Amino acid sequence: MIRLLVLFVSLLMISPIYAQKKEISQARSDIKGRSNLDKAESSMRELLKDSANKRNVKIYLTLAEAVKAQYEVANEKFYLKEKVDTAAFFTTVRKMFMAYESLDSIDMLPDNKGRVKLNYRKKNSEYLNKYRLNLYNGGVYFVRKKNYDLAYGMMDSYIDCKRQPLFSDHTAMADIDSLYSSAAFWTMFCGFKLGKPDSTLAYSDLALTNRKYRKRAFIYMAEAYLLKRDTLKYVETLRRGFMENRKSKFFFTRLMDYYNDNDKLDSAMQIVDTALQSDASSTLFLFAKSNMLLNVGDYLGCIAISNNLIARNDTLPDVYLNAGVSYINLALALENDMKGKKKNRKKILDYYKKAMPYMEKYRVLAPEDKERWAPSLYNIYLKLNMGRKFEEMSDILRKMRK
Repeated sequence: MIRLLVLFVSLLMISPIYAQKKEISQARSDIKGRSNLDKAESSMRELLKDSANKRNVKIYLTLAEAVKAQYEVANEKFYLKEKVDTAAFFTTVRKMFMAYESLDSIDMLPDNKGRVKLNYRKKNSEYLNKYRLNLYNGGVYFVRKKNYDLAYGMMDSYIDCKRQPLFSDHTAMADIDSLYSSAAFWTMFCGFKLGKPDSTLAYSDLALTNRKYRKRAFIYMAEAYLLKRDTLKYVETLRRGFMENRKSKFFFTRLMDYYNDNDKLDSAMQIVDTALQSDASSTLFLFAKSNMLLNVGDYLGCIAISNNLIARNDTLPDVYLNAGVSYINLALALENDMKGKKKNRKKILDYYKKAMPYMEKYRVLAPEDKERWAPSLYNIYLKLNMGRKFEEMSDILRKMRK
């Protein structure tokens, strides 16, 4: 009875092993015959779900060869100019690389005596290295199709080849492969499109080594740090981008916004002056300078730049606003000087007279912005004793309050 029980237990143990061998054998037969390749791949993946098979090199080898056969069948169709699902082809390329990398990770494990004997690496790395470029091409393909998730995966796998032990014999080639930095940039682009800041930043250092894409890499880096709410790195990235691209509106405007919003006027002024050194005629930079001069109380300087801009382009509303506000502030400064107010009455009225055409022009160019021009014009007309215009402004303000 005991012998029968032992025999029964033995049969139970042998049965799964036999079934596994049968599955591997069937898969290898299908691979050889180039048939049922999806089924061969699927059966090997099912076997690997069992933790007992995690170090079974035969299963990993069969899986890799099943995917390789799928790739070769599709590649042959391309060669023969037959109809091929391009997306599926590139997806298979990536699956093949990942399958062989998994096989290599098992192949390099030490045996019971601590010895490592690589049985497959040399042959597999030489084979795969010929098709490594298809990972990059697949990434470009999916970028064009706006499938940024798959594009990121392809480019990530292409870059990952550089660190895989499987490709250690091809490291020198990888180091001079300029496409690695391009691939890194495309991971940034895809990460940005997907709204994933960590993915955007994963290969940012490598992307910055590519001169062609360096400016755009800084832009995506800045956006990623902004999403992560990492203010220090956000500003640092903007400054790096600005110092290399001093005419760029992106870096300039965002730095100015940050410094102005955080009352760092000295830093903002430094950025404006640096920008003007690179392009002294830029309307954007000059207007920003006029804003800064207004903010720091250099009203005459603000007026001078505003007049310069108006002479070149008389349709910019905020330029008139800056000049008008500057004249009003000059008048208010004298009015607030109680000792000299009486003595400077003529000068005060003169400033209001000079402010008037600028504020009236601003009203014409920005009629909806009543919050800015109505109170200013009300004050101007009051001080200049312009009754009819004063009543008009008074009526406008009354309606606004309602």
